[in-house]
Amino acid sequence: MTDPLEKITEGKGLVGKIRKWISGFLGYVDQGNRRDADKIMREMIAQRFEEQWSRVSEIQRQLINEGQIEVMDDLEAASIKIRTFVDRIKTASYGYAGFFDAVNIKSEELAKIYEFDIDLLERCDSLASAVDNVEASIGTDGLPAAIRHLTRLSQETIDIYNRRDEVILSV
Repeated sequence: MTDPLEKITEGKGLVGKIRKWISGFLGYVDQGNRRDADKIMREMIAQRFEEQWSRVSEIQRQLINEGQIEVMDDLEAASIKIRTFVDRIKTASYGYAGFFDAVNIKSEELAKIYEFDIDLLERCDSLASAVDNVEASIGTDGLPAAIRHLTRLSQETIDIYNRRDEVILSV
């Protein structure tokens, strides 16, 4: 198995995927940068999800203005899940003190964290598409299904983040 740190220095693999989303991402190149890289990564993820939350809030205002109040509770459920995720990722302590110490980190755990980070970034793209679908479904019979899909994706994002935390805490 190739060491993830080797993949980083080659610019391939997991970090190459991460660089696709974050220009200037240094990666977890050396042990001293891991904590800073974790902070940069989570700030970027939070920002991208917060953009989607803002879009959902705008859709809510639009629905209220159009008198489509019957779907507001369902859309609010999605909005709350996205906001909860953003708040959790923003307020988590960066670098998980101890996790990123050279003594404690192993390549396998680091690779798992990379995978979760990539999954969260990809999930944001999926969530953006779901928000697009909700917006396009306004005034149609497909709106409730579009909102349910957005709510499901929002919950899945929280679940993925919980699993990321479990990997970190198990180290």
